[in-house]
Amino acid sequence: MAKKVLIMGAAGRDFHNFNVLFRDNKDYEVVAFTATQIPDIEGRKYPAELAGELYPEGIPIEAEEDLIPLIKNHNVDQVYFSYSDIPHEVVMHKASLVNAVGADFVLASATDTMVRSTKPVISICAVRTGCGKSQTTRAVAKYLRDAGKKVVAIRHPMPYGDLAKQKVQRFAELDDLKKHDCTIEEMEEYEPHIAAGGVVYAGVDYEAILREAEKEADIILWDGGNNDTSFYKPDLSIVVADPHRPGHEISYYPGETNILMADVVILNKIDSADLDDIEEVRENVQLANPNAIILEGASPVMVDDPDMIRGKSVLVVEDGPTLTHGEMTYGAGVIAASKYGAAELIDPRPWTTGKISETFEKYPDIGILLPAMGYGAQQMKDLEKTIDKVECDAVVIGTPIDLRRIIKIKKPATRVTYDLQVIGKPDLDDVLKKFV
Repeated sequence: MAKKVLIMGAAGRDFHNFNVLFRDNKDYEVVAFTATQIPDIEGRKYPAELAGELYPEGIPIEAEEDLIPLIKNHNVDQVYFSYSDIPHEVVMHKASLVNAVGADFVLASATDTMVRSTKPVISICAVRTGCGKSQTTRAVAKYLRDAGKKVVAIRHPMPYGDLAKQKVQRFAELDDLKKHDCTIEEMEEYEPHIAAGGVVYAGVDYEAILREAEKEADIILWDGGNNDTSFYKPDLSIVVADPHRPGHEISYYPGETNILMADVVILNKIDSADLDDIEEVRENVQLANPNAIILEGASPVMVDDPDMIRGKSVLVVEDGPTLTHGEMTYGAGVIAASKYGAAELIDPRPWTTGKISETFEKYPDIGILLPAMGYGAQQMKDLEKTIDKVECDAVVIGTPIDLRRIIKIKKPATRVTYDLQVIGKPDLDDVLKKFV
């Protein structure tokens, strides 16, 4: 008889694991997905168009809170844990819970879930959300494009809309963001590639995505999400570590897996991190993976109008996931506010509304700033309303894209930008020249 499987996920790795391990596999019956981290995912279905012939009705997506009754009611044999950015201890608590109910708790192999490409692949992953994968990917893409290579980036999934329509998505122009009804979270990842003259793919079916990207690429860049492992077999694995969160490189799943598989580890943000923390991360990396090449990187922040910060009371708006499940209490915006002499950071909590209020309730340890939550239309509206209500002199926008293009910000605002700068030797030329 087919083994009954439940996949714990967050609308990304879970779908990929299903596609490569279980779709069209008669030895298994996937009874449901569960969802967490991302709001408003549960209650839908993984559609029949993507699930294959064995699932003509699709597969339900339930809330992770219902995990135990789902296991019991469906007599589940195996539970596959399939999302990322989770402390090792929490993963094992979930494993203990699943085992206690009578099911096997499974962590799928990082390598068995990698799809092989016909083109060279460089993967860029991290040890946590918010380490600096995006600026690293941009820097690698620029290096290769300047060397005359056609580079296509494939971004980790963010399928928050119609899953069937999102099977394979290609973004080459800003109008494509509107065409595919992108959320703020999606635009933050896709727009920088487009602005640099690149092409980025994303979606749900990552083998189908890869085959399309291969048609126009000399080199594929895997642009990872959270601290997930690569969906593709890399010819070069680059992993970004964050000395602002020392110790996390060996205590989070699957970030430690990334460290163990890395060819290159970039210690990012050394321009703003404590020296002892930098050395702690370096030592942990060297002990875990002594063969990895270690680069040092900085992400210096710049703003388009420093006078809007100096001596002012400012509301800082930061990248959402970095502050929620990424557990950072500050980001580039807060660093810029300090660097350019803000008189005061304004706590937005007294003025939050709707979905933004729910975010602070779920993540009470967020710092004195506003996470730019934009997983859906209602969150974007509530973000706009909250910014409008906060009493401050100016808004500091620390998100990867300029929020003023997406929502109306009536207050004076200045944008923070940051790019990777690899310092000293070895550098990107040393690790990328074989691809040129």
